[in-house]
Amino acid sequence: MKEIIISIRRTPYQSLAGFLVLFFSLFLSSVLFISLSFVNSLLNYLETRPQVTVYFQPKTPESNIFKVRDDLSASGKTLSIKYINQNQAYDIYKNLNKDNPLLLEMVSADILPPSLEIFAKKPVYLPEIAEYLKKQGDVDEVQYQKDIVDRLLSLTNILRKSSLIFFSYLLLMSIIVLTTTTSFKIALKKEEIELLRLIGASNTYIRRPYIKEALFMGTTAAGLTFFIFTGGFLYANTFLKGYLAGIPNLTLDFFTIKLTIWPLDIIFLLLMFLLVLTFGCIIAVGSSYLATRKYLKV
Repeated sequence: MKEIIISIRRTPYQSLAGFLVLFFSLFLSSVLFISLSFVNSLLNYLETRPQVTVYFQPKTPESNIFKVRDDLSASGKTLSIKYINQNQAYDIYKNLNKDNPLLLEMVSADILPPSLEIFAKKPVYLPEIAEYLKKQGDVDEVQYQKDIVDRLLSLTNILRKSSLIFFSYLLLMSIIVLTTTTSFKIALKKEEIELLRLIGASNTYIRRPYIKEALFMGTTAAGLTFFIFTGGFLYANTFLKGYLAGIPNLTLDFFTIKLTIWPLDIIFLLLMFLLVLTFGCIIAVGSSYLATRKYLKV
């Protein structure tokens, strides 16, 4: 640790420049990661809700409804389809209006429409399913949150493409700046390094101080990024509760792990920290290795 501090003091401006570039790269990468996590988890949440609800005319024969259901199931685009008959619809209506007896007296099961609640395998199938249902003769109304789904799909695609481009730019910029600053530090110690090589020091031994400094910078930048993000989440907690009101939780499948994105979960925060830490250390160590490899001609 003492060697690292001495090295930073010898070249404070270069060390600060490298640290700031690394920190901003990690910070902006974290913003992209969090944004994609929230948008994808919102899409996952929508997939757990009845995505398309089709209401049939009250006197529609069940055989006609079942034919529509079977045709949709055979299309391979639906995850599940739930049939709600008139009696079940009346039970739901009574439960929703149990505090208003007047409304209960005015409605009977005979006038309520039977319906199908349809869950699509992918959100992109929703417009096709809705258009198919609208063409059926006994259908009274088709409901699905088209605007919300379309906006989320569009936002997800934009975020994924822009994230890939922006992430590549951040990675390239970080490597170039860190490699340049490390090369400058090596040039300042040129005579010292030549002396070490004359007395038989290996390239690994010469490279070790720069690798240690890179790990220190990567760890510090990751810790600062995580600290700011955690503080920002806690500060915005009240706003997020109001904005996400009505949504009990948001989850995201991360390989074989099901992560809880909202409400804030310690496992998700720890995973974010590990990803930021790993990314920061890989960039810092990789840049130092490239700089020393070029100078030492390994």
